[in-house]
Amino acid sequence: MATLMTIFDALQLPELEVDLTFSEWMAQIWVDAGIMRWPLGACVAIGAVVIIWKFFDVFMKSTATRKILREVDELLAQSQLKDALELTRESNAPAANILHAGLERSDEGTDRVMKAIENQGLIELSKLESGLVILATLTNVAPLLGFLGTVMGMIEAFQAIELAGEVDATTVAGGIKIALTTTAAGLAIAIPVSIAHNYFVSRIDSLVIDMEESAQKMIDAVFSMQVGRAAGD
Repeated sequence: MATLMTIFDALQLPELEVDLTFSEWMAQIWVDAGIMRWPLGACVAIGAVVIIWKFFDVFMKSTATRKILREVDELLAQSQLKDALELTRESNAPAANILHAGLERSDEGTDRVMKAIENQGLIELSKLESGLVILATLTNVAPLLGFLGTVMGMIEAFQAIELAGEVDATTVAGGIKIALTTTAAGLAIAIPVSIAHNYFVSRIDSLVIDMEESAQKMIDAVFSMQVGRAAGD
């Protein structure tokens, strides 16, 4: 502990007035991150690609799902199961695939309909959640890479002290700079990725609730038709 205090006391440097543009500042951070810039840079690239892809994927599926649910609900309210079946067959929205699986078995009873909906629902949910595991992994890995860079930077600083035989600001500044830069970079990557991950999870949960409500309406319509047929017989 005394050694660390000595190091930080030696680093009491006068303030430097440096006027850097954003691109120059980012380039400086890239250089200061040392060897850890490559895995951290990979995290940034992968995270950006997945977030952009997932944003458009969820937006398009959400729009298509709400459209098909509105149209199917209108048909189910009128007990037009055949028309609803044709409508869901023509759409590739997650809700359409789920409802289509149930409507295909509308003549087999509500139990078969519910089973078909559950099976297809698991498939569609896995498709909606694709890519989220990557964001969750980046949220955990990016800070760990930053902390690894911190440890490596501190090792470099102490090695410099060992070789020099004395504590000097210029001797240890490089290692400590790497340590602090990588930690900040890891956290700066993890925070927006975590926010994006939670946003997508909330959007998907909202879609799932809408699909469950529509599926329940379909089951009620099938049950009503069964009751009507039984009464007619």
